Amino acid sequence: QVQFVESGGGLVQPGGSLRLSCGASGSISSIVNMAWYRQAPGKQREWIATVTNGGTTYYVDSVKGRFTISRDNAKNTVYLQMNSLKPEDTAVYYCNIRGAPVNWGQGTQVTVSS
Repeated sequence: QVQFVESGGGLVQPGGSLRLSCGASGSISSIVNMAWYRQAPGKQREWIATVTNGGTTYYVDSVKGRFTISRDNAKNTVYLQMNSLKPEDTAVYYCNIRGAPVNWGQGTQVTVSS
């Protein structure tokens, strides 16, 4: 079963940017929908973005226009470019298969604070 390792999080000021990466232990080329999720303190994990094998993207309204999801099947990696970050974006970010998630990775912490 494929496993995912997220990286790229950190502490950033409001308005700043971060680029998250999600490396897979195996090929993702056959996985149609890859997604990013996040879990803020005291809240349930929520879906925030999906990218299909064809490059079509979908976003939750709260990140639309600020975040960009992409994938590189040759590198078995999914990315999340996050711009104009807000304090409410503070969360642990995870990637997984959309609709049929496998074991969750450790995630990467993103903290937006001045």
